[in-house]
Amino acid sequence: MINRICNIYIVWSLLVITVLVGMFSTAEGAYAQQSTLVNSDIISDVIVQGNQRIEVDTVKSYIFVQKGDLYNEKEVDRSLKSLFNTGLFSDVKIGRSGSQLVIEIAENPIINRIVFEGNKYKKDDKLYEEIQLRPRIVFSRSKVRADVQRLLEVYRRGGRFSASIEPKVIQLDQNRINLVFEITEGPKSSIGKINFMGNSIFSNDDLRAVMKSKESRWWRFMSSDDTYDPDRMAYDKQVLRDFYRSKGYADFRITSAVTELAPNKEDFFINFTVDEGVIYHFGDIDVESKIPDLSSEVLSLLVFTRKGDLYNSELIDKTVEYLTDVAGLKGYAFVNVRPRIRRDRENQTVNITYVVNKAPRVYVERVDIHGNVRTHDRVIRREMRLMEGDSYNSSKMKRSEIRIKSLGFFKEAEINQVEGSANDKTILDVTVEEQATGELSVGAGFSSMESFLFDFSIRERNLLGRGQDLRFGSRISSRRKELDIGFTEPYFLGRPIVAGVDLYYRDNSFREANFTQISLGMGLRTAFPVTEYVVMSSQYNIRRDKIDIPEIYLSSRSPYTITNIGTFTTSSVGYGISYDNLDNRQKPNRGHRAVLNQEVAGLGGNVQYIRTQANYNYFIPIYGRWIFGAKAEGGHIMGLGQNVRINDRFFLGNPRMRGFQQAGIGPRDNLTTDALGGNVFYKGSLEVYIPLGSGARELGIEASMFVDAGALFTIDLPDELYNSATGLTHRIVADTPKPRVSAGVGFTWMSPFGPFRIDFAKAILSDKYDKTEFFQFNIGTRF
Repeated sequence: MINRICNIYIVWSLLVITVLVGMFSTAEGAYAQQSTLVNSDIISDVIVQGNQRIEVDTVKSYIFVQKGDLYNEKEVDRSLKSLFNTGLFSDVKIGRSGSQLVIEIAENPIINRIVFEGNKYKKDDKLYEEIQLRPRIVFSRSKVRADVQRLLEVYRRGGRFSASIEPKVIQLDQNRINLVFEITEGPKSSIGKINFMGNSIFSNDDLRAVMKSKESRWWRFMSSDDTYDPDRMAYDKQVLRDFYRSKGYADFRITSAVTELAPNKEDFFINFTVDEGVIYHFGDIDVESKIPDLSSEVLSLLVFTRKGDLYNSELIDKTVEYLTDVAGLKGYAFVNVRPRIRRDRENQTVNITYVVNKAPRVYVERVDIHGNVRTHDRVIRREMRLMEGDSYNSSKMKRSEIRIKSLGFFKEAEINQVEGSANDKTILDVTVEEQATGELSVGAGFSSMESFLFDFSIRERNLLGRGQDLRFGSRISSRRKELDIGFTEPYFLGRPIVAGVDLYYRDNSFREANFTQISLGMGLRTAFPVTEYVVMSSQYNIRRDKIDIPEIYLSSRSPYTITNIGTFTTSSVGYGISYDNLDNRQKPNRGHRAVLNQEVAGLGGNVQYIRTQANYNYFIPIYGRWIFGAKAEGGHIMGLGQNVRINDRFFLGNPRMRGFQQAGIGPRDNLTTDALGGNVFYKGSLEVYIPLGSGARELGIEASMFVDAGALFTIDLPDELYNSATGLTHRIVADTPKPRVSAGVGFTWMSPFGPFRIDFAKAILSDKYDKTEFFQFNIGTRF
């Protein structure tokens, strides 16, 4: 038994020893094998080949495996994609040479020059602005493809959907290229037809009339509205929605809008499918104000939507805007007015609650000014009606923007409110874009009034960026020779007082009255604001006039004119008051301007009179960009102990009264037909400024329809004068306050040759002695 147990023990012992030896041998072999594997997969070095401009370290910075790392296929693949994504290489290969990692690269070339060929309708500089590639940067095919798509989009926005662009590469030495975009612009894709389906309330013509896009017609050659534009298409969808919702159709929707391009790629057919819905009226209208200073009862009186009225989404927008402005007047800059709309389809009404959400009263923390490279900050700041520490007021902010624009120094001027360092503070961000204010010009031209003319002028309206105005000018024509110098300081002694001085010499030939006048004079002027819109002014002028008629013409001239021959000195002082709230002084669209001036002569010199003049201008938009303008002016002059001389009287005609010659209206000599002028005149004008479309605006063409009415009368001379040289008796005719009326159309074109103005006007009411003129034009050029 004992022997058996011993044998079993010996067998188990040998078995355990055998297993342990085997395990040890296996582990040792595995360790040796692993050691061999590790030594062979470690990257001993990274070799870069093929680089010319790019440093080796730069290439290595883009990869994910480095010297000493264990070789890993996934990381190598990531490195390959990373190198391609840099756009620096046209080809990349990564391989192994023993334990070394070898990267072979082919660098993308450098762009030497970018050229556009075949483009006629789009200039090189406009296309260059659209692309991302530039000379002296690395060429990349992906960037070229992206730029081609950008250029094609530019042409599509311009209506040229058949345009094609092929990029060409011209190889140069030192791994440089010239990149050429060969462009085939193709014809414009116009709108052939606009169709509507599902409309029963409004006809197709009614809906086409409100859209910006128009069907192509021959008379729209100056407009781009008949060219298909996807952006304009989206705008037209919104226009149609606004149109229906302004007529009470709150449920209106466009179910589909399909655009089809004809096979010739020149015409588009646009098809709208609409669901008009039913008509709605306004129901209950409430205002809920969460601002204690703004009473809900008071605000409810200011809404434009009234119960029972036809539903109109424009009135909702107008109410929100107006309530926001009212809150802004109280100093709440960031108030949020939200209309809560509840539609009652059963009763076909729309109930609205305007919620004026709570907001803190805001104060101006800071005024920041950007974009003024030349103009001093203080020139802009003095036009601001809001400054640091002031309570915010939306009306004053808008007024500040108008005043800055009215300076005429900036192409664009905008004021935005930005949240300040606290909830109750705001920053007024003034952004301007300066424009040229200096003028150095030599001009030549021809007009129906003065024949050929020549002028030279130099002017700086923003002298040294201080807002001062300095000018020097001369003008020569068949009728006059003029020389003048003027200087204006808008803020005299640092105060809002305008001060100026003028010196002038004038040699004018008044052919309508057949006399010449040579004047030499100077003037001092000043003006200061009384209120935000009211300005008082005063001036002093001293002038020496010489009135003459060539001796060879004396016998044939009117005795009414001959009595004015001589040399006279006029010393006068005057004042003026004006009210001006125009939104733009150069090209007004809205507002009023009223001016009253009075001048008294007799403070020295040998001429004595009192002259009064007044004028009024009014502008208002009537529909879209259609602007209505009304103008009225009048004047009266009265001699103080003497008759008013001919050179001090008023004359009326072109260009004030279109349809009549210069000085074509008023008292005349019945035999010589010389214009004698008058002591009293009045004149009124009604004018509608007509938008001619985007194409005309781009060309600088404007049009208007007008009606002018006026008269010139009263002359303090005897009704009859005997001319001893001819033995004839001369009488004054056409001295009547009866109105003369004319009507017509006018066009203004800022042509490459200079400003061009043409008027066609027909005299409807006139006196038989008046001189009419149907066609008038004026053109000049500057270089």
